[in-house]
Amino acid sequence: MLRIAMEIFAARGYGKASLAEIADRAGLTQAGVLHYFRSKANLLTEVLDLRDATDIADLGPQRPRGLAFLRHLVDTTRNNAEREGIVRLYTVLSAESVTDDHPAQPYFRNRYAGLRAFVAEALTEACELGEVREDVNVTAAANAIIAVMDGLQVQWLLDHEAVDMAASTDQAISALVDSLRNE
Repeated sequence: MLRIAMEIFAARGYGKASLAEIADRAGLTQAGVLHYFRSKANLLTEVLDLRDATDIADLGPQRPRGLAFLRHLVDTTRNNAEREGIVRLYTVLSAESVTDDHPAQPYFRNRYAGLRAFVAEALTEACELGEVREDVNVTAAANAIIAVMDGLQVQWLLDHEAVDMAASTDQAISALVDSLRNE
């Protein structure tokens, strides 16, 4: 049922996705869906948690350290090119979440805070390992990396043929890292 809801939320967004369609495709009634999830907002939260669980499982037990984590981000974009539904879900719902009282707003605030922390931590490790200068503004660099990745997802969803997310992410991260290296 979560995979069905993921597809429908990705295709229609939260506001236009209907419990009736989710229930119908899952072979349940709306009451049956609500028995498991209590509300459409709770269903959305479970779908987002499933997306995160999938990404965490792909990462494995240990996250790479320093610049190796940034290389992992390039691999993530390469993998995302094979998961259009998940990319669409994330892109649509993250954009929708900026509206007042959207049920996914707390999730995305926390998600972006966590992403910034992961990338900033990797950049701090890179400083400690001597991979980049010690005076790097890790917060600004983390924000830039995340912005590039999210922006590329939007462009790729609109025109798969014109955008190679992995190559573009690699180029942006490589240019950023080059600007942060010891001179």
